[in-house]
Amino acid sequence: MFKSFFILLLFGFHYLSAQDLPAYKIYNSKGKEVSFKSMVKSANGATTVLFGEFHDNPIAHWLQLELTQQMYATHGTNLQLGFEMFEQDQQAVLTAYLAGTIPLEKLKDTLRLWPNYQTDYAPLVEFAKEKELPCVASNIQRKYASLLFKKGRSALDTLPETIKQQMTPLNFAFDTTLSQYQDMKQMGAHMGPGMGWRMVEAQAIKDATMAHFILNNPWRTPKTVHLHFNGAYHSDFYQGIMWYLQHEGAARILTISTVSQDNVQKLDKEHLGRADFIICVPSNMTSTH
Repeated sequence: MFKSFFILLLFGFHYLSAQDLPAYKIYNSKGKEVSFKSMVKSANGATTVLFGEFHDNPIAHWLQLELTQQMYATHGTNLQLGFEMFEQDQQAVLTAYLAGTIPLEKLKDTLRLWPNYQTDYAPLVEFAKEKELPCVASNIQRKYASLLFKKGRSALDTLPETIKQQMTPLNFAFDTTLSQYQDMKQMGAHMGPGMGWRMVEAQAIKDATMAHFILNNPWRTPKTVHLHFNGAYHSDFYQGIMWYLQHEGAARILTISTVSQDNVQKLDKEHLGRADFIICVPSNMTSTH
């Protein structure tokens, strides 16, 4: 009787375990499952961390906040945050808000905030404000990336110097052999002759600008550790922003990516080597917008 009860008990535990629905798994570049603690330890040993997100994924945003808090516990005010979601012309207003010289309402009224700002990025900005951490608006204004796409790099030459200072130097390098850029070229090829590469170059100026302001911002010191938030495509496979950082001689860069799969229990082969750490979330995860 006792033996039968014990067997039923074990079966019950197995059944409950089988019903677990993990919200995420973290893998290293080789596909080995690792802990969040391990990712934090590695991030704390880097000088620049590129956190590649899915913009509408709540798990990625939650882990961004958790990582920020953990890194602050180690680095204190040497930590700075960088955002693809803020463009360089927004820097003064963002800095004023962090300093407490303008209210939240003015931040919302003045800046072109993303639709998911309140749920996904406000917690990071508010943490930075509380701990007096600088936040870098690293991205180029969208309209100038669009201008490059429509009319070519030479169209940017006519811009005022004050605008040019809000982007990477216009002689930025452009490596057409990168696989991420090759894939984007194929996506844009249907737009007409040469438009595929024009689309890629518009992407490249974003990558180059973000890298430029990660390395060149008024708060950066030799002790600075920079945690940057960007769409995963901008840093996947150690390309995009990371390529430009390395081109400028930066070292000790760590990358994190976000992927989705129907089954998160094993990392799909297509994601191997995507980043140093890969956050794998279920493909049916609720979106924030």
